[in-house]
Amino acid sequence: MTTQPRLVEVRSRILKENDVLARQLRERFQQAGVCVISFVSSPGSGKTSFLEKLMLRLGERHRIAALVGDLATDNDAARLGRACKQVRQITTGTICHLDAKMIAAALEGWDLEELDFLFIENVGNLVCPSSYDLGEQMRVVLLSATEGEDKPLKYPTIFNTSDVALITKIDMAAAAEFDREAARGNILRVRPGMRIHEVSSKNGEGMAEVEAFFEGQLRVGFGDRWAGKFP
Repeated sequence: MTTQPRLVEVRSRILKENDVLARQLRERFQQAGVCVISFVSSPGSGKTSFLEKLMLRLGERHRIAALVGDLATDNDAARLGRACKQVRQITTGTICHLDAKMIAAALEGWDLEELDFLFIENVGNLVCPSSYDLGEQMRVVLLSATEGEDKPLKYPTIFNTSDVALITKIDMAAAAEFDREAARGNILRVRPGMRIHEVSSKNGEGMAEVEAFFEGQLRVGFGDRWAGKFP
């Protein structure tokens, strides 16, 4: 029988190996000047719809690519392919998250210096992805208005390991009797000072603000490269 200490030891080794590779990826992304943003959420939060609309908007001015993680099928990659030519599916099988090794393998053959943004859509899960650094510049967690206001309290780790929270499907807030202020309060209770945006992929609410914020990350991370590109 496998003992609990043994499980902890194996898990610690796996996470350490992942962190080493993630640091290497982060250095590679930084040198290439590509802004890498990952997205995590539970299934059905509207993550793919949001990314499709965001990529259509940003694709008018920037060179973008996306990696999409799912247990099975390439449905989400096909959807994002409508907004961007460079999209690759990562099929994880029984694994409920992406890791740095999967990201490194999926990047094979891509010239990162030819990209401005790389978006990573993680497997729909609010537990496993919180432990795995992917080398991203920013992690964004999504919570939809149809999920309830207490998700941050139930899954605090994913909010604590994220940089930005998006409340999606905000156009459905009234129908779902979603309490915006309670949701914001719960997010800030778990992660004080966290940046929060409310968005709707359906009617476009909040999309311009998020788009501008992400573009700002290019200025923050790669100021010399992007000097004079933005107003």
